[in-house]
Amino acid sequence: MRARRWGRRGLLVAVAATLVLSVSAAARSAVPGTPAPPRLPTVEAGTLGARYAVMRASITASERAAHRIGDRDRERHLHELAAPGRNLLSFRADGDGQAVEVLGDLAAARRIAVLVPGSDTTIDTFDYLGSRRASLGGGARALHDELRRVSRTPVAVVAWYGYRAPRTMSRDVVSTARATEGGGRLQRLLEELRAVNPAARATLLCHSYGSAVCGSAVGDMGRAAVSSLAGLAVFGSPGMGVESAADLSGVRVWAGRGARDWIAGAPHISLSAFGGTLGFGADPVSASFGAEPFAAGTGGHSDYLAPGSLPLHNLALIAAGRTSEVSRG
Repeated sequence: MRARRWGRRGLLVAVAATLVLSVSAAARSAVPGTPAPPRLPTVEAGTLGARYAVMRASITASERAAHRIGDRDRERHLHELAAPGRNLLSFRADGDGQAVEVLGDLAAARRIAVLVPGSDTTIDTFDYLGSRRASLGGGARALHDELRRVSRTPVAVVAWYGYRAPRTMSRDVVSTARATEGGGRLQRLLEELRAVNPAARATLLCHSYGSAVCGSAVGDMGRAAVSSLAGLAVFGSPGMGVESAADLSGVRVWAGRGARDWIAGAPHISLSAFGGTLGFGADPVSASFGAEPFAAGTGGHSDYLAPGSLPLHNLALIAAGRTSEVSRG
């Protein structure tokens, strides 16, 4: 057993060492002429409409900048983000960007699902990551549709690409550094949601590397923040950066993994190396972790939010607070 454990550690260190040239280093820089981030209204119930309008204008200006320099891919993605009817709470176009989209009425919702994505998320993949259903935007729309179908109260979904998601083929993807940074940003989002709608209960739905972001955020939350959370669900998780659900501030934790998800082969270790932490600790779907298991079907790593799927239905039930109806894994 000891030899196997050190073998896995050696493998993880070797992987990290060979990925010194991170793909993220090759990420596009800011589009020349992209306007500076605008001054934004404070996030409050009465200012949401104004904030959405400012964000749409900012995206459109960035789209024009991309057009001027002939960056047709970025132009196309920004044009889609600026489509009528889409509401963004935050947006940046520099580098890999940032985009936080709201589906539904935040101020009127009684249940809010916050969808936290994993690696390879950028503003260029926000709506298309291999397929639309695998993308953050596509998954959020499927979740919103299913949540409206199962919920007995008004709902909203926040598609939160508000942190620097690592690239899959990079050393960052095996480190907790970006998860720690993202955890602080996710805490600030939850503070904003409480300011908009203190009566609403929020549920974090965290995919892949995003589950480590959620673990960092929730493990360091104060009492007021925790009281606004109805629960947390991770799926396709490599680990949350903690050893058990008991380390997550008393928040109710759910975990599921599809039968064909390659993440099942990830080594569940945590060790100090290269001035940081590599690996994400215990497996959230293991009995010893202490999360409540939900059935995640037979799909792969990108299939959890596919329309009509079992994991999508269960995640919507969790977010809606109808947890007694969740099918167990």
